[in-house]
Amino acid sequence: MDLVEEIRRYVKKECGKETNFFGMSAYNYHFVSMVKYAKQLAKETNADVEIVEIAAWLHDIGSILGDYKNHHISGAEHAGKLLAEYNYPKDRIEQIKHCILAHRGSKDIKRETIEAECIADADAMSHFDGIADLFNLALVVRKLEINEAKKFVKEKLQRSWKKLTPRAKGVIKPKYEAAMLVLE
Repeated sequence: MDLVEEIRRYVKKECGKETNFFGMSAYNYHFVSMVKYAKQLAKETNADVEIVEIAAWLHDIGSILGDYKNHHISGAEHAGKLLAEYNYPKDRIEQIKHCILAHRGSKDIKRETIEAECIADADAMSHFDGIADLFNLALVVRKLEINEAKKFVKEKLQRSWKKLTPRAKGVIKPKYEAAMLVLE
């Protein structure tokens, strides 16, 4: 059994449910991009790739299951229970839970491991690949007016930029500069 693949399928299934406020775009435009960056950063920093990849797939599961406000907390708890069902080692579950708990830029939670830094960076980096999806979230899902949507997207990208480590900023800087130019 390939646990990472099992987790990916689980997240995709949950994203496809009607109860998921964000729809399949969360999977197609956020999770897929986020996992790509997470694996890239894990390899560049010699982080534990399996921990990073599993945490990347599960980092927003709390939101997908309906708890956006505290999704870092509910997601970490859910991930712990889910991984325990696979008899995944407890110490590795705790590492994944920390990555999920510490991934939010809007919360002041110290990232205690390189794996947690990879997850937080990849989460923010993915927003620059999914600008169209951010507009979809603003215009269609949240039903904002065009100027409000533009402001929402710009502020989201600025927050994402601020939470990045210098390594991640180096990778994403051209996309950040282009986005800020377009969103002026």
